[in-house]
Amino acid sequence: MKYQRSSQLFKAASEVIPGGVNSPVRAFKSVGGTPVFVDKAKGAYLYDADGNRLIDYINSWGPMILGHAFPPVIDAVVEKAKLGTSFGMPTEIETQIAELAVSMVPNVDQIRFVNSGTEACMSAVRLARGFSGKEKIIKFAGCYHGHSDSFLIQAGSGAVTFGSPNSPGVTKGTAKDTLLATYNDLESVTRIFEANPSDIACVIVEPVAGNMGCIPPHPGFLKGLRDLCDANQSILVFDEVMTGFRLAKGGVQELYGIEADIVCFGKVIGGGLPVGAFAARHEIMAYLAPIGPVYQAGTLSGNPLAMAAGYTMLKALNTDIEVFDRLSKKTAYLHKGISKALSDYQISHTINRVGSMISVHFSKRPVVDFETAAEANNERFKSFFHGLLNEGIYIAPSAFESWFITDALTYQDLDETIAAVAKVAKTL
Repeated sequence: MKYQRSSQLFKAASEVIPGGVNSPVRAFKSVGGTPVFVDKAKGAYLYDADGNRLIDYINSWGPMILGHAFPPVIDAVVEKAKLGTSFGMPTEIETQIAELAVSMVPNVDQIRFVNSGTEACMSAVRLARGFSGKEKIIKFAGCYHGHSDSFLIQAGSGAVTFGSPNSPGVTKGTAKDTLLATYNDLESVTRIFEANPSDIACVIVEPVAGNMGCIPPHPGFLKGLRDLCDANQSILVFDEVMTGFRLAKGGVQELYGIEADIVCFGKVIGGGLPVGAFAARHEIMAYLAPIGPVYQAGTLSGNPLAMAAGYTMLKALNTDIEVFDRLSKKTAYLHKGISKALSDYQISHTINRVGSMISVHFSKRPVVDFETAAEANNERFKSFFHGLLNEGIYIAPSAFESWFITDALTYQDLDETIAAVAKVAKTL
């Protein structure tokens, strides 16, 4: 395939936008080459600026669970836009989507809508600190909760030491309150609690990781976090920006039967428009302004277009009782086909999958945390990515990102993808 127009557009963008993109992973720095510029999308397909059709496996990093340009969502947004695009005042649609979301998610009574997953996680941590009266938080290496200062922290010299900033602009003062644990390793969390008694406001975790590839929690890991938080009077925060309303109606809480104290949402809950949210029980949400002392605000929070898109998407997922089963079966079919294609050419690999999230790692070892994900053969992944792109298959341009399956994919699309993997595998 040719990408001449995309190259021209990237060159022009680089003159006026840092790196030519408005979110770093789009720049293809992890895989090399020139980013693909999209012209339009429909169903399971992207159509780029050069007229190429691509089978899409990132789906705007998750929101397009029912396919691009899903007609009911498009119609809802168009009709709502005719009435005005923003008011900075309450609207009925905000209550409607809040009631629907709360009815679908276990263990939450109220929800606050914001504008992004980053904002949701940032606000959730502030609320946890305000409710608990404590300052330190525990996060996990490789889990991404947005670009708020508290989350851009790398590991220190040991599991019980303070982290340090991994981005200029993040102060050491901020970093000292963020402690790093190892995903799927309860002992690392226990050691941090033991070294910081009475200081941990919350543990924030992607309950199914998606930012080091898709990594499922080990059996007992989430239950262990729940027990540790209960024993230490700390808040358990599930970052379900990726997994919420994707892995089940009620997200990971429903899927694994573990209740969090605060749950963060994004992606699917906005139906493709910029939306985030965080939800909790009454007693926690009562600490949030304007009824409580923890301040959080946003002019465009609850924007009517975003609320209309999200409400329509959630309503579709709530009424289609078989959608999550269909998604899981399609993802399992893809998993089996890719694994066979790579195995036929003796390509060492590990494939992780939960529901409609999946990732391919070129590693002989199981990938269970950031360290094992980083050990995989990234050079082989680069060749894999560009090989598939040349065959009209678009996967995440990074070895450390999950793929997201859409229900718009047909089994013919999956077979075409598996055939492309087999063709590319010959060259790896």
